[in-house]
Formats: sequence, C-alpha cells, structure tokens
Amino acid sequence: MTSSNSDIIRSNACAGQVVFVAGGSSGINLGIAQRYAELGASVGLVSRSQDRVDAAAATITEAGGKAIGVEADVRDFDAVQAAMRKVQAAYGDFDVVISGAAGNFLAPVIALSPNAFRTVIDIDLIGTFHVFKACYDFIRKPGASLIAITAGQAVRPTMFQAHACAAKAGVNLLTQTLAMEWGPAGIRVNGIAPGPIGDTEGMARLAPNAEVTARLKGRIPLRDYGTKSDVADLAVFLGSANAKYITGAILDCDGGSILGDASGDALTFSKRG
Repeated sequence: MTSSNSDIIRSNACAGQVVFVAGGSSGINLGIAQRYAELGASVGLVSRSQDRVDAAAATITEAGGKAIGVEADVRDFDAVQAAMRKVQAAYGDFDVVISGAAGNFLAPVIALSPNAFRTVIDIDLIGTFHVFKACYDFIRKPGASLIAITAGQAVRPTMFQAHACAAKAGVNLLTQTLAMEWGPAGIRVNGIAPGPIGDTEGMARLAPNAEVTARLKGRIPLRDYGTKSDVADLAVFLGSANAKYITGAILDCDGGSILGDASGDALTFSKRG
C-alpha cells in the first residue's frame, strides 16, 4: 500500500469504516482505497475488469488490509447496485463512497465524434449519478460522506477538453445539489479536484519526457506534481468527523494550478525592483 507523508493521521484512524470506491482499480482512486485500508477501513473496489480489480484488491490484502473487488461498469445502474449489495454483504453499510471512474483524452471539438463526447459524459457524469443514487440504500444515515473525484476543467475552460469540461462541470453541480437534498439526512457530499498528480497514467500521457515535465512543473505555483497520497489524505479528512460541517465543497488539490499559469518568477522580479 502507499505510504503517506502525513504523520497526523493515526494508523487506526479509519478502523471500523466501510469505504466503497468506484473506479478503484488504478491511479488516484486506488491510492485513496489503499490509504483508507492502511488506516483500518474495509474497502470495496469496483472496476469494469474483474482481473484488474482483483489485482488492485490484492495490493491491499497482501499488505494486511481488508478489501474485495467487484466487477461493474458505472454506466450500468443495475450493475453498480449489485456491486454495492455484494460489498455491503461483506462489510456492512458504507461510511464513505468515492465516485472516481473517469474517461478522458485530448481532442479538439472538430475532431471529436458525438459518440466519443457521449462516452466521457456517460462515464464521468452519468457514472457519478449512478454511484451516488445507488448508494443511498447502502450508506450510513446519518454520518455518510460521499466524495466525487472531479477536475479543474469543471470551472476552467480547457482546449481539447470540451468533453471533460462538460462532464466535470456536471459532476460539480450534481455534488452540490445532492449536498443540499441529502444534508437533512445527515449525508455530506463533497468533491475533490486533483491537479497534476505524479505516477499516474494521465500525467504519463501529458508529460512523456523530462523536458515537458519541467515545463509543466514550471507553471505550477508550488513547482511540483502532487502525489496520490496528497489526494488520499484529503479524502480521509473529508470522510472523518473533522470534516463534519463541510458539505457541498469542491476542494482543489492541485498545487495552485487552478489559479493559472505561474511560470513568471515574481520573487526574482521583486528583488530587481
């Protein structure tokens, strides 16, 4: 399992919690699942491939954690519901639900087919709707924490990302609407918008060599990529009692990337003045 940089989260902080992670076979979502398991939670992972989700669950169980993997496509509501039923039967009602399944690629609108656009909407937005709607019968009420994994494109127009921009904007507003509708039942609903996170498939595609990596890092205010542990620790916080009065929030975990291109060296400029 992954190792976090945080020393303030106790090793048993999530003992007794049940966490459901959609899209949990790799990347940021698997990192969240691993961190929760490392802290004592029982984790249910869902992915379209049984082989991949079994391998993901094995990274947790082989390290002494509790996890099961279930095959389901988030575009299929009945399949998501059936997967949740299996996880609930194994571990009980869910304390935390992570909706993180996503599809993305770079394409200008002129070259983007209607089917390709629809596919990203179906996975990201419809998939999040399915996960959150289906989980209502399986979560702890009051007390459950639902977390959507969204992106900066939801609020920042980005060329060649019309499909992701539209999908994630929908995810943000779905998240905030559910926070309002389900708040009276004691259910919190928030979103995390990761920025450039190292050691992920997405960044490997966007920055395939050292030159591009250096250029991209030079635009980030904190001058480095984040880690999967950075996102995972934020998810753990949102699922904890420490965040009991936070709902409807979209929290950026991006080193300041959402603020814009920070490639100018303001400190050097100020010293010249």
